[in-house]
Amino acid sequence: MKKLEICLLCCLCLFLLFGCKRYDRLGETPAPVVVTHPPTTEAAAGQEETAVQETETLPAIVELTTKPEELAPAVRVKGIYLTAYAAANKDRMDEVIAHIDETEINTVVIDVKDDSGRVTFPMDSPMVSEAGSALDVMDVGPLMKKLKEHGIYTIARIVAFKDPYVTKTHPEWGLHLANGELYKDNSGQTWLNPYKEEVWDYLIEICVEAHKAGFDEVQFDYLRFSTEKNIKDVVYDEADTKGRGKKEVITEFVQHVYERLHSEGIYVAADVFGAIIGGGIDSDAVGQSYGNMANILDYICPMIYPSHYGDGNFGIEHPDTQPYDTILAALKGSAADLRSYVQETERQAIVRPWLQDFTASYLRHYIQYGPEQVRAEIQAVYDAGYDEWLLWNASCRYHWDAMRTPAEAESEAERIARQRELDREAAAAESAEAAGDE
Repeated sequence: MKKLEICLLCCLCLFLLFGCKRYDRLGETPAPVVVTHPPTTEAAAGQEETAVQETETLPAIVELTTKPEELAPAVRVKGIYLTAYAAANKDRMDEVIAHIDETEINTVVIDVKDDSGRVTFPMDSPMVSEAGSALDVMDVGPLMKKLKEHGIYTIARIVAFKDPYVTKTHPEWGLHLANGELYKDNSGQTWLNPYKEEVWDYLIEICVEAHKAGFDEVQFDYLRFSTEKNIKDVVYDEADTKGRGKKEVITEFVQHVYERLHSEGIYVAADVFGAIIGGGIDSDAVGQSYGNMANILDYICPMIYPSHYGDGNFGIEHPDTQPYDTILAALKGSAADLRSYVQETERQAIVRPWLQDFTASYLRHYIQYGPEQVRAEIQAVYDAGYDEWLLWNASCRYHWDAMRTPAEAESEAERIARQRELDREAAAAESAEAAGDE
């Protein structure tokens, strides 16, 4: 079965069975339909113009507007995802923090703008107030205080363009069909229009307020276009698109928010599909360019869950059944992709992958994920040359037995560093010997 077909099946099953709403279906999405504005004649008003096919733009180079010392020292993240409701549950958080104190985990990623489009705590934000999107789920002040007391790094998850709520108060911010109705995906969810700069401002305000509340970093999710089949019926206004394709506008958004948030001393990360690594049709459909985004962000977080790769990917018969091999192959692909961009900029995002801590029992060929499988994924991250990782479980239940103690993790990090240095020395010696033979 082809990769895209597998993605369709897996994404749908994830949504239905696990509530893991990070994926909608990938498909062969045509170039957006663009309408001129305003139409000059009645005939022109009904005419659809097909945008030019998108091409990969050059990597963006960002001039930092903040001095390095204005940002807090970077943290080598090993983290878990928590919903706002889990974070707001005192007993649940006491249990999580107790586990964190005993393990190498040092970070929590918490929903601040969630999949429902709601902001999860009250904010002093005019745009959030006008939209009426804030809920009082978390008592964020005491929560941040407690997490900081335990030395826990905090990341605010910001679901960007998938938003079934704010289009109720700002329908003009949404994606629209030719008849003027709001676009809805197969789950009946509306999406914000990435071409609308008012949407950019709204997301920036939420990020700034999250940082004021105590979050160390913001991490965008759903930083992309919807990819379901009916997306082909969406009509874009030329006044918004300004001739830009999907990849161009997503990259421009990333650069804009990066510069704005860095001026506030905020680290910026983004989640991306694992399937976009190396480009191709998946990258075109969602509007995410792995290399371009990595040349802007502080952190790029590919979602490389083994369950989301179809049979035969990376030459692996059933990727979900081989977590180590799948993660290693995906991250080797990441390294190869990013090498083609490294000459274009002096800096590049740290790769911080999302790993699977759930069992994909909906698959025909799957295995039960427990401590051994989770640890295998983590080891693959290290063996691929990366140091940071995040674990995803939609119900926020993790295999703590897979984690090292802080002392064990420190010792492991030292071993890895020594081995990498030996590998570099061996590679240099081999290269020098080859040069001498020539």
